[in-house]
Amino acid sequence: MTARVGVGCARLVFAVVCLVSLISRFIWGLGSSTFTAGNFFAYLTMQSNIAFLVVCVVGGLVAVRSRSDPPWLTNLHAVVLSWTVVAGVVFAILVQQAGERSFHIDVPWSDQVLHFWLPAFALLEWMIAPGRGRAQWRILYLVLGYPVVWGVLTLIRGASVGWYPYFFLDPGQVRDPFEFTLYSSLALATFGVIGSLVISAAKAQPLGERYGRGRVAPGRPRGSRVH
Repeated sequence: MTARVGVGCARLVFAVVCLVSLISRFIWGLGSSTFTAGNFFAYLTMQSNIAFLVVCVVGGLVAVRSRSDPPWLTNLHAVVLSWTVVAGVVFAILVQQAGERSFHIDVPWSDQVLHFWLPAFALLEWMIAPGRGRAQWRILYLVLGYPVVWGVLTLIRGASVGWYPYFFLDPGQVRDPFEFTLYSSLALATFGVIGSLVISAAKAQPLGERYGRGRVAPGRPRGSRVH
């Protein structure tokens, strides 16, 4: 089995694990009095993991059939990976903050997989995978644009249904507009930092090509140039 086929298989395994975890998390949530399908899919963390699932399926099939990822896939992969990693970081902070506010948040195994284990292994794959191209800096607009649009729509929906996915968006749980602005700014800054690190990491040759036998054949494009 070639290194690229191994990359494809790893991505497909990520997709299966993500799907099983999402289904398990949905079923687990049915026991909550505030659970609705609309609320479940309103979470930024769940949306980012669904996007991650799609990218892993597409990326896995591409890796199995070709020696390198096309530029569009590299850029899409970088964007979604950034969202997924930030979702894990934000989730960890929310759990910690909830404890300080005497508000208990259960963390079932599915949440642990979706927000901690999968992002960690996905980052490792991003660093190693032979055939991974070079992401463009302009995609940082997408990394930042998604949470901004999501946040605006979430505030509108929250005012209508009386429910917010995260405490710092809920007017009833923040002390004043300053606290809302502070948490929102920190979250957006995290997207910017993580997105920049993911894109920067793509400037280097994948470790699987540098130290392994998964080097891309001469003349084969490795993806788009960094601008």
